[in-house]
This record gives sequence, structure tokens and C-alpha cells, in this order.
Amino acid sequence: MKHFKFVTFGFAATLIGTTFLLTSTLMAKDEATTQESRLSSLAKFTKVLGTVEKYYVDDLKIQEIVNKSIEGLLANLDAHSSFLDTKHFKDLKIQTDGEFGGLGITIGMRDGALTIIAPMEGTPADKAGVEASDIILKINKKSTLNMTIDEAVGIMRGKPGTSLTLTIVRDGESKPLLIPITRDIIKIDSVYTKTIEKDNILYIRVINFDKNVVRKTKEALSKNMDIKGIILDLRNNPGGLLNQAVGLTDLFVTKGVIVSQKGRYEEQNSEYTATVAGTIDDIPLVVLVNGGSASASEIVSGALQDHKRAVIVGEKTFGKGSVQVILPIDKEEALRLTIARYYLPSGRTIQAVGVTPDIVVYPGIVPHKKDDFMIKESELKQHLEEELEKLDGKKDDKKSKKKTEDEKKKIITQEDILKDLQLKSAVDIIKVLSIQTNK
Repeated sequence: MKHFKFVTFGFAATLIGTTFLLTSTLMAKDEATTQESRLSSLAKFTKVLGTVEKYYVDDLKIQEIVNKSIEGLLANLDAHSSFLDTKHFKDLKIQTDGEFGGLGITIGMRDGALTIIAPMEGTPADKAGVEASDIILKINKKSTLNMTIDEAVGIMRGKPGTSLTLTIVRDGESKPLLIPITRDIIKIDSVYTKTIEKDNILYIRVINFDKNVVRKTKEALSKNMDIKGIILDLRNNPGGLLNQAVGLTDLFVTKGVIVSQKGRYEEQNSEYTATVAGTIDDIPLVVLVNGGSASASEIVSGALQDHKRAVIVGEKTFGKGSVQVILPIDKEEALRLTIARYYLPSGRTIQAVGVTPDIVVYPGIVPHKKDDFMIKESELKQHLEEELEKLDGKKDDKKSKKKTEDEKKKIITQEDILKDLQLKSAVDIIKVLSIQTNK
């Protein structure tokens, strides 16, 4: 029996040794095959470059051929990876470090078409009538077919005061639209707040995620704690800084993951979680989104949705949930490369999917019966009160007028709400949630 055990153990040891040797041999063969495949592929690529250089109809220098090859490679990876040659790398530095003349739009690729993610509020593009989801067919007279995002941005950016014309394809329009736009320095107030008239609801509009978003939102909340609801408007917000998206979400969520970033390698992975300090979790919250809400906006709305902290209202968002980094090749050229994707608390991705609202509401005017007499009566009473105050000497006319105008800018009237069906829906939801909270 003992002899049998020794034989068994000896057989097992031999089997393990043989398996290890076989595995090592297979791994060595795989590495050799991989290396051979790499060398074969590089030789193939070099041969193609040489063939193009020798036989192509135009006399192309080898540097041009290599650059075009790199451009093609990056463009075929995804819509956001690209090769930054000397000019585009310089343009990127100007965009990051200094002021520049532009239109005030964020663009992306959707189904191979150059698409406007969103015009930024108050910018030349917004004033000219450009809308989210518009497809840019031409910039001036140049077709955008096969044009990269960087090429398009390079053409659209320019000296303030100069003009260009966008040819736009818009859903619902029978033919392309020509929209002339004059470039200007793009300066945006990223956050502003108003109160909903009569309803004691705080309206927070975040136009883009710059470095001031969390600070300005905190200031607005601290001044308006006695409210029965908050409407966070992220419509046509193309995104921005990740830390501001995380910080904004953290204001309303007490614990758990806000967003995670996952790449190919461990060092590219990260997770951002909520903290308890300073959280507002007892006031009803509604978030407005649409097809122009992208990137950071989708992180905020998606995370609040997953945590069941807010009701998301509007239209499906753009679907931009990938992480790009700039990797310099040398001092003059670089790669913009997608290295990771964002994932929401539930584990779902944003990329090419977007965030679907809890309640889908399309833009439009609220159907209602106009009561012209009541509006006129209200306006007349206000006017007469102001006139009486002037006669009594209680108010200086100019000061009174300025104060009235400033107050109006901070209030969303019932008339304003009737012009915006999505906003009206948000107000109604807050009212319902407020009733449930007070029960």
C-alpha cells in the first residue's frame, strides 16, 4: 500500500513537472510567434510606405506619407483619437492656455458625421440659431465629409470679428440651412441661478464644467436653503472638467461610487466616491438633459439617476463617455488617444449609449389657454404701484427701474415656464415630490 502511495506521488510530481515544461514551451512558442508576427507586420507596413513613395501619382515625401498613415490609424480607432501635427498641437496649446476667437460650439462625431453636441449659451453660435444635433455639412464652402474634429475646429477658430458660414443639416428641415456666424472671444459664465416665481424652487443652470462650477453652485445653495426643490439644468452642456462633475454630484449624494474610469492597464483605472460632508439629500431634485448634454453632464445625470437621488427629465444624452490624453511624440507633435472609458455607479457605460431620462419630454411650448386679461391686469397693477411710489417720493425713478430689471433677471416667471415644456415638467415633478416629502 505504501509502495502504491510512493508510486502515485512520484507520478504526480512527474506530471506536474511535465505540465510546467510543456506550459513554458508553449509560452516561449507564443512569444516567438507574436514577435515574428510583429516583425512581419512592420515589414508589410514598410513595404507599403515604400510602394506609395515610389509609385503614387504625386511626389510625396516620406514624412507626409508617415503622417497620413498615423492620421488614418488614429481616425480608425475611434471618433476622439487623433494625430496632432505641428499646427494642430500648437492650436491645442492656444486653446488650453490662452484666449481665442471662436463660435462657441462643441462638436463630435456621430455615425461618421460631424455633429454639433451643443452651442454654448450666449455665444455667437447660440445667437445665430445653431442647435444641438445639427450636422455640419460644410464650413464655408469646404465639405466636412472625411474631415476630422481637429480639422473642423482649426477652420472654425479664428480672429474675433471675422465671419464664416456653416451649412447645416437639421432634422425636420427639408433642405440644408446656411447660418452665418461672426467669431468672438468665448467668455462664459458657467453657472447662474434663478428662482421659479411663486413656487419657491431654485433653478441652477450649468452651461459648461469649468473650474468654478462646484464653488458657484455651493454659493447658490447656501443662499437658498429654504426651498422646496432644485432644478439642475444641464441641457446643451457639452461637459468639461471631471473633478467638477464629481464635485457637483457629491453635493447631492452621501455615499457610494459617483463614476469609475477603466482602461487597459491598472494605472489607468480610478474610482471617485461621494463624501457625507456638505451633502444636500433632503430636497427634491430634478435634472434636465437633452441631446446636447455630454461627457461631464452625463456623469452627473447618470450618477444621480443610479443613486436614485434625482429624477432625470428631457431627452437622451449625447453618449460621450471616453477618456482622452495628450501623448507628445516630440516637442511639436502629439497623439490624442483614448485610454479609458467612464462607468456609472451601476456599471453601465456612457460611451455611444448616453443617459436615458426617467421621464422623456421633448422640447416645446406648454399647451395652455391664454388669459390675456389676467396678464394685462398684473402688469397694470405693477405699473400703477411704481407710479404711486414715484409720486410719494419713496423711490428714485432710475434706481427703481434698475432694481426692477435686476430682480426680473433672477426670476423665472410663469409666462417663461409656459414657453418651455421640459422646464414645466420639472416644476410639476418637484411639486409632487415636495408633497410626498412633507407627508
